[in-house]
Amino acid sequence: MAIMREQALALLQKYNKEPFHIQHGLTVEGVMRWFAQELGFGDQVDFWGLCGLLHDVDFEMYPEEHCKKAPELLAEIDAGEDMVHAICSHAYGSCSDVEPVHMMEKVMFAVDELTGLIGAAARMRPSKSVMDMELSSLKKKFKAGTVTVTIEKSKTGSKTIKKLKSKKKYCGKMLQKSLV
Repeated sequence: MAIMREQALALLQKYNKEPFHIQHGLTVEGVMRWFAQELGFGDQVDFWGLCGLLHDVDFEMYPEEHCKKAPELLAEIDAGEDMVHAICSHAYGSCSDVEPVHMMEKVMFAVDELTGLIGAAARMRPSKSVMDMELSSLKKKFKAGTVTVTIEKSKTGSKTIKKLKSKKKYCGKMLQKSLV
């Protein structure tokens, strides 16, 4: 049985109440769908999107068990092993020992962090938007670590801060390797 997007969104909303977490899931979903098309995986666009949507399904209610509780929650919608592996691999090296292997998993590993970085940088801008953001400005914030301060102030939790710091260099290298 194929998982319907409505089921996936309902599961995300069941275990995540903060608008920030819902929006992050929707953002990662959209970016993952774009990458699926862009990288020649158009026949898998729905799968890539659903994995992006659900990647943090357990984060808000079970932050200490992030990616460990996910398989149990994903079982509620009969998620397959491929989806469970993909979702658990997005936190490799920070709170999961499930390594991203497939292209989609490597892309999601990087997309999760990069969408968080871009969103945090946008919230620092007077416009609160990415529409007037220059790439050079984003690169400076990433190198300087100023986004980390913003994440801390936006109350997304110390785990997210540690995760961003530890994966900053690795996710860039991982995405670069994935796209070669």
